[in-house]
Amino acid sequence: MSTVTATTRAELLRLRRWPTLWVLAGVWTTLQVTFSFAFPYLAYRSGDPDAFQGGPSEQLLASMLPKAVPQILIAGTPVFGGAIVLILGALAAGSGYGWGTWKTVFTQGPGRGSALAGTVVSLALAVAALVAWTLCLDLGLSTVVAVSESRDVVLPGLAETARAAGGTALVMGMWTAAGLFLGTLTRGPALSVGLGLVWTLVVENLLRGAANLLDRLATLTDWLPGSAAGSLAGALGADAEGSDATPGVLTILSGQTAALTTAAYLVAFVVAAVVLVRRRDLT
Repeated sequence: MSTVTATTRAELLRLRRWPTLWVLAGVWTTLQVTFSFAFPYLAYRSGDPDAFQGGPSEQLLASMLPKAVPQILIAGTPVFGGAIVLILGALAAGSGYGWGTWKTVFTQGPGRGSALAGTVVSLALAVAALVAWTLCLDLGLSTVVAVSESRDVVLPGLAETARAAGGTALVMGMWTAAGLFLGTLTRGPALSVGLGLVWTLVVENLLRGAANLLDRLATLTDWLPGSAAGSLAGALGADAEGSDATPGVLTILSGQTAALTTAAYLVAFVVAAVVLVRRRDLT
């Protein structure tokens, strides 16, 4: 346990000083500000709700107020947030092979299992910090919107917020684990990032489109990682008005089934990465 703690501390130090982490966090922050608040607010102020998908003006405003923060928090994670943390996981694992540092650590350091455990724990802490930051950001911006529009600041319920934060962490954790697995599988950053983005942004959408024509294919696509993550977001109210305007948000699986499936994928990706690291040669 002391070895795992030491490797976790070392990995956290590396992540804190790694520009990639801060760039990805900045990109995610920009996406949250732009698509959850800036564009909807500009559309609301313009008086033309068709300028941004979201419905009538009052509905558009309600989607930016503090009470809607749980939905805002989870809404962007199935596609955009998932893609960003997938890149983080892929680079965290793949760069170690590309730089040759994993070879040194695995042969002269604490061992393969302990080294990978430190990486997994540090990535989990990074995702938890990102979720906490996003929640604080959304609460702050939604409060600014409410005050500027002379609306009462009605905070969301604690239980609802906790469920949304837990769902967000689960979805982003799953995609981070997927990136970790791909980085370990390909032993390089570029290919793992490319494969992950192609899968999340292209392949799953194409398969779901083809499933509309082939009933048997629908049985498979309903249980894909993106379908589970999107269904979890949908169950937590990410598209509460049913406008289908939020990319990646689905209602294919029930909330409990989606949560269990997402958790199963997370565990499977981590276990697969561990098996690959422990059983394969270093070259």
